[in-house]
Formats: sequence, structure tokens, C-alpha cells
Amino acid sequence: MKAAVLVFPGSNCDHDMYYALEKGIGADVEFVRHTEKSVAEYDAIFIPGGFSYGDYLRSGAIARFAPVMESVVEEAEKGKPVLGVCNGFQVLLEAGLLPGAMKRNKDLKFICRQVELRVEENSSLFTQDYQAGETIKVPVAHGDGNYYCDDETLASLKENGQIVFTYEDDVNGSRAGIAGIRNQAGNVLGMMPHPERAVEELLGSKDGLALFESMYKHWRESRVVTT
Repeated sequence: MKAAVLVFPGSNCDHDMYYALEKGIGADVEFVRHTEKSVAEYDAIFIPGGFSYGDYLRSGAIARFAPVMESVVEEAEKGKPVLGVCNGFQVLLEAGLLPGAMKRNKDLKFICRQVELRVEENSSLFTQDYQAGETIKVPVAHGDGNYYCDDETLASLKENGQIVFTYEDDVNGSRAGIAGIRNQAGNVLGMMPHPERAVEELLGSKDGLALFESMYKHWRESRVVTT
């Protein structure tokens, strides 16, 4: 699998993502700068965490207009897997690839610790190696991770099985405890917790590895079907 890890001014989890992909599943990984115009050559696209453009205006608001994002949107609409983590999730929301918005954490403090997540659904290409209802441990590190959406959007997310991960406890005030959602097509996932920081026991948990393994299996199986 050829994977693109996007890099914006202010990205600081790009190397973590690179390591998880290369060491975790043996992907052929490349950093792709925000100034690039195309990601069409890659099998999957990863938008890492950090503070793109210093989080000015809103987290992810400026990164959404970076040259590379036009191609990201195009490839996502074609069905290519796209994963946005933390700031990457915020960028996906700003780009309109996922519904809702992010607010400051309920206590207005930066949170950096390991949390427990509940896997709400395992039918997507990102979660097929998990069990529905399974509890996993993954770290968070964010100040603007309080997910919000209106009643209509929340009802739609629930009806379509788009809520992928929820917090077991109230970590940041997110509506319905949402920690990660996918688009209706199922190929775009945004999540605030960092699965790339949970791929080895040395890091305190390897529960995030199954997410990358799920993506790899989906890519491998899709290649068998198409060839």
C-alpha cells in the first residue's frame, strides 16, 4: 500500500503516523507537503495531528485551503481511504468531508492522556479487525476536541452507523461522547484520539494497530477483486 502522510506548517504527528504505517503494516510511506497539487498516485491518504497554521482562525480552517486539499477532496469522493487524526479530523470537518464542528474542550484545558474508547461499529474498512462494542485504549492530545453537531446531524450519524468511536467517559464534552466518525460512503474517518501512538506495547497500548491493519486488509482485498 502506498500511503501519503500530509504535512502542513505546524504538523507535529506526521512522523508518528509515518512510523505506524511503515513499521506497523509495512506500507510504502511518503510525506506530501501542503503545497503539492495531487495525491492521486497514493492508495490511502493520512492527515496527521498537530497545529496546522498555528490553529489560527479555527483549528484546520486554513489548512482546508492548502493546495493539496483540493486533490484530497477529489480522491475521497472517488472512494479512496482518508484518515484524519486530531488536527486531521478538524481539517476534514473544515473541508466538508465530514459533518459537524469542533469546539474547545469543556474545561478549556489541553488534554493529553490515555483514554478508553468504545468501538461502535466494525463494518467499515477502518474497523473490521475490531469487535463491535470492544473497548480499546488510545491516547488523546488536544485542546479543541469537543465535537458538536445539531440534532438532525446527530440523528443521521446514528441512523447511518457513522459513529465509529465513542469515549467511555466524558473526556472533552463531545456530543454523544463522539470520538470518531466516518462519512456515509465509509471511506473517510476522522477521530480525535491518536491510533498511531498506540501501535506498540512500549507506548502503553497497541490497540490502535488494528485500525491500520484493517485498512491494509481492505486495500489488499480490493486489489484481488479488481485484478
